[in-house]
Amino acid sequence: MKKCVITVIGNDAVGIIAKVCTYLAEARINILDISQTIVGGLFNMMMIVDISKSSEEFAEINENLEKLGQDIGVTVKCQRAEIFDMMHRI
Repeated sequence: MKKCVITVIGNDAVGIIAKVCTYLAEARINILDISQTIVGGLFNMMMIVDISKSSEEFAEINENLEKLGQDIGVTVKCQRAEIFDMMHRI
């Protein structure tokens, strides 16, 4: 399993979750866990995903998510989960 952490932050709007999840489904990326909140009109979502069956490499996924975020007016970041695991080992 190749886990990644995806964060989506920006002003709330209709369709943010749908557009991000549609891209993930088309790229064969499985959502393992998802959390989202809206506070004061600001949208915040964090997802743990598995990219092991994706047709795309990590760099391409990251680039596509950043572009998608720009298109819908939010910031989307994708990071490898190993980074978080290593940080907690130190």
